[in-house]
Amino acid sequence: MHLKPRQILTPDGVLTGRTAPDVRTVRTRYAALVEARLYDHKASALQRQGRLATYAPYEGQEAAQVGAVAPLAKGDWLVASYRDAAAMRFHGYPWTNLLLTRMGDERGGHPPEGVKVLPPSITVGGHMIHAVGVAWAEKLMGTDAVAVTMFGDGATSEGDFHEAMNFAGVYRTPTVFLCQNNGWAISMPRSRQTASETIAQKAVAYGIPGVMVDGNDVLAVEEVITEAVARARAGEGPTLIEALTYRIHGHTTADDHGRYRGEEEVTAWRGRDPLERVRLWLDKHGAWDERWQADLQDRASKRIEDAVAEAESLASFSAGEIFDATYQEPTAPLLLQRSMAERGWR
Repeated sequence: MHLKPRQILTPDGVLTGRTAPDVRTVRTRYAALVEARLYDHKASALQRQGRLATYAPYEGQEAAQVGAVAPLAKGDWLVASYRDAAAMRFHGYPWTNLLLTRMGDERGGHPPEGVKVLPPSITVGGHMIHAVGVAWAEKLMGTDAVAVTMFGDGATSEGDFHEAMNFAGVYRTPTVFLCQNNGWAISMPRSRQTASETIAQKAVAYGIPGVMVDGNDVLAVEEVITEAVARARAGEGPTLIEALTYRIHGHTTADDHGRYRGEEEVTAWRGRDPLERVRLWLDKHGAWDERWQADLQDRASKRIEDAVAEAESLASFSAGEIFDATYQEPTAPLLLQRSMAERGWR
């Protein structure tokens, strides 16, 4: 089965024989891409300084994330993984909360009222089942809301992926499955993940459409997500989308990717930078200049720095508060442990 990745903008910013997109919309998407990359760099630096426990960088995958949420309505759900901070942020989950989760603070998992984004899933693949569940619930309640779930190529080797796809196909839940195929599941290459020519073709086994897209092309990702969301809203069921992309850095800040892949591979993918192709297109249309770029970066940096300050200013939980959050009516052993903790375990 041969599937060709959809593409609208080539890596050198050339439109692939289509009607030119709206310049204002493209500028908005570019601004989101810039902020996403700045956050990624900032979070990586914070981890190196010991201010975050760990971090999963996503540089190179910004287009897949921004494009994934651009078509969503406020009432739609996003169920994402630990590498999807940009997608979560641009569907309403604050940078502050995302930072708190990486600081080990449970308050990061409590988004603002009305933000339909589940906390980032650390368990590989497990969150896809949750996405199918919330989509099914919306269908049973008679709403037109959909759920988009994002995961890596490694997650397709988990049983949860197949269970989620099978259930969604049978019950025609309004779920959009977006696989960000970045080529590596930590140190395991995609070639050893599956014998399938593509991940998208796995959709056939579950009776749903499978689509491939250039995951570094924000406009193409937005287009295929828009189509999948429209299908879901119309009651036509789920779609599996494979976005071909690449993570430029390691799996996490604890990973040395130089031990399992060559620098020439990374260099080749840097030439397909998702930000640069949009910048080049805007520049050709007189919609980009260095002054605007500097302004974008300054404003985005301030939002990120403000989020860091807010996250780091929160007072730590007391020992008593930690125990109080365990049960509404604590057991006798918990009450004893609470008392000991407040006394410094004396």
